[in-house]
Amino acid sequence: MNTLNAITQDRGELAPGGLLRVGVVYAPAMSTFFVELDESGAPHGPTVELGKGLAKWLGCEVTFNAVPNSGELADAVEAKQIDVAFMPMDEERKQRVAFGPSYFVIESTALVNADSTFQFTMDLNQRGVRAAGIANTTTIRNAERVLSAAQIVPVSSVEEAMSGLQDKKVDAVVLSRDVLTAYQAKIPSTRVLDGTLHSTGIAVSVAKDRPVGLCAVSSFLESAKSSGLVRKLFDDAGFTSDPVAPPGI
Repeated sequence: MNTLNAITQDRGELAPGGLLRVGVVYAPAMSTFFVELDESGAPHGPTVELGKGLAKWLGCEVTFNAVPNSGELADAVEAKQIDVAFMPMDEERKQRVAFGPSYFVIESTALVNADSTFQFTMDLNQRGVRAAGIANTTTIRNAERVLSAAQIVPVSSVEEAMSGLQDKKVDAVVLSRDVLTAYQAKIPSTRVLDGTLHSTGIAVSVAKDRPVGLCAVSSFLESAKSSGLVRKLFDDAGFTSDPVAPPGI
């Protein structure tokens, strides 16, 4: 199959109407994964730029569907309400959607108020401790497993989790270290704990019955990593110290 025919087939499976629907997750602060919404509701961040790059590579238009958590992204990909998304992987999601390579590897930890006595993530693993996590996400599932003695409180968004911490309705918020480090800078009365709950890749995903589409998005993302595009998108967004996932990850 020549290159033109291959791209046409890729586009036909991923964006049959000529419009690629890309899912992203919004939060009050941008990260390598989360996007920010401007006053008009338009999303901005590295995953938006990756979606635009994929659409350009396929030769189609693009639209974005912004949701408050990655659990909703997985639901939307599985239901084919969106065509492609970038989200953290775990075994539960692998049963529902097809994953390609990762562009970034997250390490999850916890944010606490500055006056907290906790120093390490495993200090949270005790009765009476309340740790908020985003519902139906890889992080909260791992927190429930690792912090089995604590009360894990599911919330619908990052904003709700941070409000709960500031109002002292919860003792900690579990999220990826890069995101929590950004919030620590925004909320000086907080600090990030030492230690790690888990790590996983943020990978490109499509519906399970789209093997041609999976091959296409995987090829695009590996090319975007090796060409320096992902590195440039991180740098342009201010994430100069965050490493791009290695090839083949």
